[in-house]
Amino acid sequence: MVEDRITDGTRIAQLLSSELDGREDGGLERVAVTNADRDVEPTADGARAYDVSLYRSRSEADTDESDEDETRLAQVFVQEDRARLEFTEGQDVAAEAAGDLELRVRPKATRPPRTLVFVESGAEVKRATDAVQEAVRSVATTD
Repeated sequence: MVEDRITDGTRIAQLLSSELDGREDGGLERVAVTNADRDVEPTADGARAYDVSLYRSRSEADTDESDEDETRLAQVFVQEDRARLEFTEGQDVAAEAAGDLELRVRPKATRPPRTLVFVESGAEVKRATDAVQEAVRSVATTD
């Protein structure tokens, strides 16, 4: 039995990144980890480690030259003992899903508003990924 619990914020963020980049199901095939800061050091307030971006294919009728549209779904920040997702899209759905998955959630009163989801151990990474999937589904249905 494993006695050690992963509670290092940087390591938790790395595990989450691997999970988001490695899975190709439930909408995660359109999710990418972008703008990563490989040298990020945790801070008390949280240092930005990377963005979680959602790619949506454009229709043939779209006149833009790009084949895909990128939306920043969330940002991931690292603190000494946890990682934090800050959802900028699909906030309400992410908050509800994360709460149902027994992750700590709170709103952030900024403009635009954000939803914070705290990932406090390596064991919570899968549940955080499920919350990201729900946010992806909600954003995809509003296209």
